[in-house]
Amino acid sequence: MNIKEIKEILQLMADHDLSEIEVEKDGMKIKLVKGGSNKVTAPEFGGMSMASFQAPSVPVKELKPTSEGGPSKQTSDDMVYVKSPMVGTFYASPAPDQPPYVSVGKKVKEGDVLCIIEAMKLMNEIKAETSGTLAEVLVKNGQPVEFDQTLFKIHRS
Repeated sequence: MNIKEIKEILQLMADHDLSEIEVEKDGMKIKLVKGGSNKVTAPEFGGMSMASFQAPSVPVKELKPTSEGGPSKQTSDDMVYVKSPMVGTFYASPAPDQPPYVSVGKKVKEGDVLCIIEAMKLMNEIKAETSGTLAEVLVKNGQPVEFDQTLFKIHRS
């Protein structure tokens, strides 16, 4: 487990308002607890016991709250930019053998599913926050996405 993965876990904790999470990967077990001190413990690593260490302070961007806690968005007059609320893998369709949820030129309504972002084996539906016409898809199927990365442009109707 590297620093980038730990930062992703911290971001997921912030995104989903989790106060505690425990993850085990590649023989390393890590437990993160929000609040109190910034202590992070890794009781086992490859069968060896490790002492607690002081975690560095990591600035975590917070999403601007939306009506349903969905992805953040920017607007430019009649254009809405749908951004990723998390780090993960972008999927345009519910399954590899099915058509994409949306395509350029398609009309979408508020609440329509636009895509799925897989983060730590969890599938998260990203929904439209406004009605309009899909102007552009900025990410390819199966591509990794970053937090706050623009995924779609929608012309508001």
